[in-house]
Amino acid sequence: MSGAEGKKLVLLGSQGMLGQMVLTLAPSNYNIVPLDRSQLNLARLDEIAPFLKSLSPDIILNCAAYTAVDRCEEAEEDAFLLNAQLPGTLAAVAKSIGARLVHISTDYVFDGKGTVPYCEEDPVGPLSVYGRSKLEGEQQIENSGLDDWLIIRTSWLYGPCGKNFADTILKLAKERTALSVVDDQVGSPTFTGDLADAIFCLLETDAKGMFHFSSDGSCSWYGFACALIEGEKCAGGDLTIESIQPIDTGGYPLPATRPAYSVLSKERYQEVTGAVVPHWRDGLARFFECRKNENLNSGEKCSQ
Repeated sequence: MSGAEGKKLVLLGSQGMLGQMVLTLAPSNYNIVPLDRSQLNLARLDEIAPFLKSLSPDIILNCAAYTAVDRCEEAEEDAFLLNAQLPGTLAAVAKSIGARLVHISTDYVFDGKGTVPYCEEDPVGPLSVYGRSKLEGEQQIENSGLDDWLIIRTSWLYGPCGKNFADTILKLAKERTALSVVDDQVGSPTFTGDLADAIFCLLETDAKGMFHFSSDGSCSWYGFACALIEGEKCAGGDLTIESIQPIDTGGYPLPATRPAYSVLSKERYQEVTGAVVPHWRDGLARFFECRKNENLNSGEKCSQ
């Protein structure tokens, strides 16, 4: 294992849902340089290389993306700019300065026809503009000639910072008496604190290439919504919700097609890091603890 003591890590997307958690949970032996759009406009690709080169980072962590899945269907150019061209640009910069690139990708690169957790080598087949743009971002990194890169695919990410499914459900549960939630899409809700820990666990190794990380276990969106509402009730939340009904995907049409099954295998991650992958219900408990204490606590740290 190679340590990362004293290494400078430039964090793109530092104000996003994952970026804020990375900032909170970063080990003290990293010199984090957070960047947001006020410092660097990631849509201006020609400005990225000179700016990052001036910082001379050892590690570039890209948590920036166009993540509005349905909006991507109408904003395809913008989606491919941030989700595909940007990672390619970052790979070229990393190669030119000898930096390590870490990029976050998604379960949406798969077609959802699987029935067992997806491994890193499984065939891809994105169903949406978002999925296609994220897949092209992966391919641009893989084909860049950069040797030292990590791509981490994750799924159903949520946390206390930023707009996400958990935030939406808890907001609606305070405004409505009844909800209907899709029950025929299955995945693994992943707490941002657990993903942030996983990123640093991988950085503490010499690992390169593609990795999957999401919480252990799986459920449907309906099952996740029920768990969120129950957790909020236990936390003393003032809810108006009285009933929640399961529906199929056809009952809640959206512009972007979602994979019906997107559970990811974490075997490679576990083999390389030796770390425990928390169950999604454990991550959910920490999510509510964060909300209660306004103190972003992580999941279990890697054992190295």
